[in-house]
This record gives sequence, C-alpha cells and structure tokens, in this order.
Amino acid sequence: MTIREDALNGKITAIFENCAQSEGVTPQFLLDGVARGTIAIPKNKNHHFDKIVGIGTGLTTKVNANIGSSKDHQGVEQELQKLCVSIKAGTDAVMDLSMGGDLNEVRQEILKSCPIPLGTVPIYQAVAEAVENKKQAIGEVSVDHIFATIRQQAEDGVDFMTIHCGLTRSTVQRLRNYPRRMGVVSRGGSFIMEWMAHNQKENPFYERFDELMAILREHEVTLSLGDGVRPGCLDDATDGGQLEELLHLGELTRRAWDAGVQVIVEGPGHMPMDQIEANVLLQKRLCHGAPFYVLGPLVTDIAPGYDHITGAIGGAIAARAGADFLCYVTPAEHLKLPSSADVHEGVIASKIAAHAADICKGAPGGMERDIAMANCRNKLDWKGQIDLSIDPEKARRFREDGGTYKGDACSMCGSYCAIKVYQKSMRVVK
Repeated sequence: MTIREDALNGKITAIFENCAQSEGVTPQFLLDGVARGTIAIPKNKNHHFDKIVGIGTGLTTKVNANIGSSKDHQGVEQELQKLCVSIKAGTDAVMDLSMGGDLNEVRQEILKSCPIPLGTVPIYQAVAEAVENKKQAIGEVSVDHIFATIRQQAEDGVDFMTIHCGLTRSTVQRLRNYPRRMGVVSRGGSFIMEWMAHNQKENPFYERFDELMAILREHEVTLSLGDGVRPGCLDDATDGGQLEELLHLGELTRRAWDAGVQVIVEGPGHMPMDQIEANVLLQKRLCHGAPFYVLGPLVTDIAPGYDHITGAIGGAIAARAGADFLCYVTPAEHLKLPSSADVHEGVIASKIAAHAADICKGAPGGMERDIAMANCRNKLDWKGQIDLSIDPEKARRFREDGGTYKGDACSMCGSYCAIKVYQKSMRVVK
C-alpha cells in the first residue's frame, strides 16, 4: 500500500504520525489531506530519514533548494557542502539537478547524507549520459533508457521526481502558432521538445504515463508534474502554451491519484506581480487542489545578481495566494552555478517569503515566533533576538560589528534608543 492508498483506506501509519509531529497537526488532518490530494508527503520506501514533512493546504509553506554538479564543475564534494549549507539554513527539501560527472555516484552520495526529501529530474541524467558517454544527440536518447533511469533513481531512494508529462505535441504547435519572446527556458522541457521534434512522436512521458506511474507507485515516489513551458520572462507569462500545459497537468493529476501516486504540480517562473494570485487560483482549480510548487516567481527580469530577492517577492505573493512549496532562487540565477554562499542566500530569502506568507495564511506556528521576537526587542534581549532570527549567524555578526555587543542598545540609536526613552517616559507619566 502506498501513502495515498493508506490515506484512502483511513489507515494512520507511522509516517502520518511522524509527519504530524513535525507539522504540528494531527495525523487525521494529514490523512484527510493526502486522501483529497491537497497534501503530499514525499517519502521513498528506500530513503530513510527521521523528519518527514508534508506539503500542501493547511501546512507551513515549504522551501526547496536546488544543488547539483555541472559539466564544468563535476565534483561531488562541493555538492555535499551545498547540501549541508542548505540544511543548516533551514531548507525543507533538496533537488539534485546534476548533469556532470558520475551522476549515479553524485546522487547516491547526496542521498546518504540527506535527512530531508530529495528530488531529481531524471531526464537530466538520461540526456547527459547519452550525449556525453554515447555521443548521441538529445533526440536519439531511447525511451527505454529514460525509463531505466527513472527506475534506477527510484530504487536509490529519490523521494520526488520532476517529470514533464504535460508538454505534448499540441502544446508545441500552439507555441509555433503563437510565438513567445523567449520560447522555452525549462531545461527538461527543451529536452522533451527536441526529442519529439527529432522522432516526430508524442512525449513518451505522456504516452506511457501508466507505465511511469507503476514505477513511482512501486517505490513510493511523489510525482512532481513539471511545467516544461513555464514563462522565462515577464512578457511570456500566462500565455496559451502555459495554460494548455496546465490543463494537461490537471488531467494527469487525477490519473496519478487513481494509480495510488501522490502529486505536486509545478508552476512559473517569471511573472508580473499582478498575475501571480490569478495563476495560483487557476492551478488550484484546474489541478483539483494539488500542492503547488513554484519557482520564484521572479517579478522582474532586470535584477541578475539579486534574483533571490525578485524570487522572494514573487514567492511571498504566491504563497499568500495558496502556493505550498517554493523553489529557491539564488543570487547566481541566470549567471552561473551557485556557490555554497549563494545557496545559503537563496534558502534564507525563500524562508523569509514562506514565513511571511504563513503569517497571513494562519499556518501552524506562523505568528508565534514574531511575537516572541517582539517581546525580546521590547526587553532589549539581544541574545533572544539573535536566537529567534531566521539567520542567527548573520544577526550575531552584525550585532558584534556594531561595537556595542555587550551594551543594551545598538550603534544606530545608542542612548537615544526609542524603546528606552519610551519606557522611561511611561515610568514618569502619571
């Protein structure tokens, strides 16, 4: 029985109990959400870790950090370092997007050290191995090799997989009829388009969806339905290609649920702020309330080097509107492979966005930490403020740099501290 099938049968297992403790809700609440499909609990049978998390309606907004080697940076050690940095910064999940080096070794080493859900995009490995090892073109990758890669990753213990099932030949035709400014910027989406063009065949993930579900069900892998035609610039947002793919994802969500597989649906991308809420509502409606996983969204295209900020702005708006899972964006987005420092900044920015939305959504524990912080600030309790902060090391470093680390005020106000002046006035005023 899968997690979803247990939920449909009303069977509360140890996974529900563990996750409920982590989430601050009851096991029954989780069971009901998984049965409806509005909550997913990514947990492969072969990946053993203690803190099981849920993603979806009524839970805190979760954050994912992307790591992974590239053709030019193939070492596994740097990715393990990024894994440690992202976990320390508070990420809830990690994705291995590796396309360089021994991809099985990189993934397996990350899995050994990963105490949270791990996701992948299996077509990355299938294409990289075919192109680099067999000197094939992208379109020459065999479907059998793609599916063998999915099975291998599932057996290794991958908890959720991004698979671009909804990008069909009809979607490609729509893009031809109504060209975009930037076309397709999803790497996985571009691979699927190239494969379909080369072979003049339908997307194999769409065509062999039932076979795919059998593999995921066997190993308890959550399906993350990839958005292969997500907008890559503001001018392409909410166009016909994006919406057609979303319609397909809604249909496939039901088919996956019927197969006993949990589902997360991925979304944009680059998007003006005034379109974000409408996109979240559309996804929730068309995909039957399935958890929504967004990249950003990035609310402007002109901030390379600061896209952790553009993504956090969009992420906060999306999460407030009902998005459940934020994929971080680092300062290195659009520019280079992120460093460990970039990973840290990306996680922190997305955690801020997620928490800000959770306050408004009334998520479990959403406001309590802010109230505790206000109490510490009112008492000029600097240790308490630092301990409660989302990035304690940075807060402590700034406090020390201010030169008054042992005092009861900060170097901004000093003896003119408004809190001290106010409290003194209240003692004097009758």
